[in-house]
Amino acid sequence: MSRSLLKNFLLSSTAPRAHPTVFTAPGAVVLGAVELAEESSIWFGSVLRGDINRIVVGARSNVQDGSVLHVSDDHPCVLGALVTVGHRAVVHACEVGDETLVGMGAIILDGAVIGPRCIIAAGALVPKGMRVSEGSLVMGSPARVTRPLTREEMDANTRLARKYVELARRYLGLDAKEPEA
Repeated sequence: MSRSLLKNFLLSSTAPRAHPTVFTAPGAVVLGAVELAEESSIWFGSVLRGDINRIVVGARSNVQDGSVLHVSDDHPCVLGALVTVGHRAVVHACEVGDETLVGMGAIILDGAVIGPRCIIAAGALVPKGMRVSEGSLVMGSPARVTRPLTREEMDANTRLARKYVELARRYLGLDAKEPEA
């Protein structure tokens, strides 16, 4: 995109809205109709592009390094609360429920709806329009539900999201606590 086209887009676009407690790492790109709720974090090299529809990142959710969140004309991209999007994942024009882990390199396509407390395994390819029930483990390409999650796995999703809240607080200088070895 030429500089003049990018400048025109940025001037005519809805600006992102971020709660004051949001951490956005250097090198992350957040533009357009993007809403970042309290204590959410967007990590190095991630791209959130709300240029043709909206993106919502729920409270205490994290989008890890190199991930892409985008939208379509027909579908926004909505992450619930305490969602973890692993490194280099692509979350496109879909809904991801609270306390869900999207594994590293996973791809979720347009119109998919992922229920709360799920795990989308690393490298999984969730096809357009797939519906995933609460508490499911989803694996493969194309993805399929392989089994229900255990209570321990669901609780681990929440702990991971909270760990990123703590890490973001350290980056913001709000918490001097050192990382655990």
